[in-house]
Amino acid sequence: MQNQWIQLAIWFLLFVGIFYVFIIMPRKKQEKKHQELVEALKRGDKVITIDGIKGEISKVKEETVMLKVGENTEIEMLKKAIAYKDGEQ
Repeated sequence: MQNQWIQLAIWFLLFVGIFYVFIIMPRKKQEKKHQELVEALKRGDKVITIDGIKGEISKVKEETVMLKVGENTEIEMLKKAIAYKDGEQ
């Protein structure tokens, strides 16, 4: 009976370890990379949003950016809505 509990605990720990390595670690790495991207945004950067909108940053504020998407069209967006810089995917 004692051996069964030890074996079950080993399998559980193995499962948790595999879950952490394949699910949590890559997610943390991706979040860190996105945070670095958001912090490095500057005027003139060409970006693509999570909705697929392409534009050029015309102004950077604390939490948002002004995104020029057309000749006379600007959209204010949250920085975290920027998926990546155009050409860097």
